[in-house]
Amino acid sequence: MAIKTFYKKYIKYIILLLLLVLMAIFILPVSVPIIVALITAIIMEPLVKLTQKTFKWSRKLAVITNFSFFLIIVSVILYFAITKLFNQLIYTTKVFPHYLNNISGFWIDIQNNLVKFTEGLPKEVVSSIQTKIDSTLASMQESLLNLISYSNITSLFTHIPSFLVSFIVFIIALFLFMLDLDNLRMKFFHYLSDSTAEKVRFMSNGIKKSVIGFMKAQILASFFILAAALIGLYIITPKYALIMSLVIWIIDVIPILGSIIILAPWSLYHLLTGDVVLGTKLAILGIILLVIRRTIEPKLMGSHMGISPLAVLIAMFVGAKLFGILGFLIGPLIVILFITAKESGMIKLNFKI
Repeated sequence: MAIKTFYKKYIKYIILLLLLVLMAIFILPVSVPIIVALITAIIMEPLVKLTQKTFKWSRKLAVITNFSFFLIIVSVILYFAITKLFNQLIYTTKVFPHYLNNISGFWIDIQNNLVKFTEGLPKEVVSSIQTKIDSTLASMQESLLNLISYSNITSLFTHIPSFLVSFIVFIIALFLFMLDLDNLRMKFFHYLSDSTAEKVRFMSNGIKKSVIGFMKAQILASFFILAAALIGLYIITPKYALIMSLVIWIIDVIPILGSIIILAPWSLYHLLTGDVVLGTKLAILGIILLVIRRTIEPKLMGSHMGISPLAVLIAMFVGAKLFGILGFLIGPLIVILFITAKESGMIKLNFKI
């Protein structure tokens, strides 16, 4: 009888797990705007509560106010991002021939230097070096042409309507979630027993603390990057040090992106246009900032999120291996979910080997 009860209990868990896996495979990929809207509504909920408490407003008015501010901020960011993108595209089309001329001159210089450096070497060695360089440059040219090919550009433009639809769904869903979040929470807890509800609340509070700790860790880490970038750029190129270090700092605050998004193209541009020294210095600075970020991030995240730096480091490494660059976020999040579930009693691991 006990064995039958045991099997029944675990069969339910297995069926539930299978349903969750099926949802993750088939439903989640097409529900991203709605899921992001729900997460955003949960993140904005403390602001709604604060607005209600401070101004003694109804929930509806507090939601409309916060939603309007959110919409204004997103609209301003999108406006500047899109106008900047189009201005950059127009500028690139104008100066692209100049870049090509510089690259051609750079290639001629390489060939001239190659002739000087290979004087006295056997013809076979010189021929092998020349062939290798030619194949590398041909590969780079092919990659560049593929990047700006007609098919890629048209593919990018065909994704715009899909993005607009997803964005509109996100905005509408966000507003509706913000209005009904209290009701949704009550309905959700209605289907849980008292003990399970208590565990879920415990997990929810733990996750909130961890998310706030994660944001604090990101901001603190970005200040280290700002200081290092400012010092490095003042040594390398004082003219643009202040403005570019601020740009790097703003980008570095955003999880996943990091300073390399700015420094890698900047370094590559100078390398291609013949300023090898400046390009190399910028590349070295980018590597230094990356090392600083990856060194201090686990420690800061561990101290502010309540988990050990070693666990954060392992989670980030395994997450990056499994999910790519998003794994730097997904890995620690899974660890947080596991720890909070274990502390709340939802997962019990009491065994000895």
